[in-house]
Amino acid sequence: MPMNPRIAERHAFARPDTDTSGAVHIDDDLIRDTSLPTAALIGRLLIAAIFLVSGIAKLTDTPGTVAHMAEMGIPYPNTLALIAGTAEVLGAIAIATGFLARVASAGLILYMIPTTLIFHAFWNYTGEEHMTQMVNFMKNLAIIGGLAVLMAQGPGRFSIDHRIRRARAHRRARHEV
Repeated sequence: MPMNPRIAERHAFARPDTDTSGAVHIDDDLIRDTSLPTAALIGRLLIAAIFLVSGIAKLTDTPGTVAHMAEMGIPYPNTLALIAGTAEVLGAIAIATGFLARVASAGLILYMIPTTLIFHAFWNYTGEEHMTQMVNFMKNLAIIGGLAVLMAQGPGRFSIDHRIRRARAHRRARHEV
């Protein structure tokens, strides 16, 4: 049974077939846009949600965030708490709207690596806390994976980035004519 090209890897269906004479045959039905823009939008919103909630929590309870950061040995916790909260809120907005989504994804990945290693170092714990921190560590790895996919694939059709690219392409096309 052939795979549905709407859910299969794009490259598997976009590869032209060649016969023994070397002629290339391309099935036009298989070379169509297989992106799922609604799924991309939902994914972006779900990834953005955790950063928005976390960033707002850091900014509305800065003393609590500062205390937790100081407890973990973070230098300059007052300044870094504000920077972390702001970065999370701005990153969430960028990802949700699809404006500079690849840049925001890269920035949030760079932010998540040290925070995951410092705040969820499960190997430093025993008992129930070990499992809690390991789950949070793995959750953060999954979020980093989602951000990496977003960075690689882009935000999709329902995004500001897409509208900007499309407008630039139309302007270029008009100037070439």
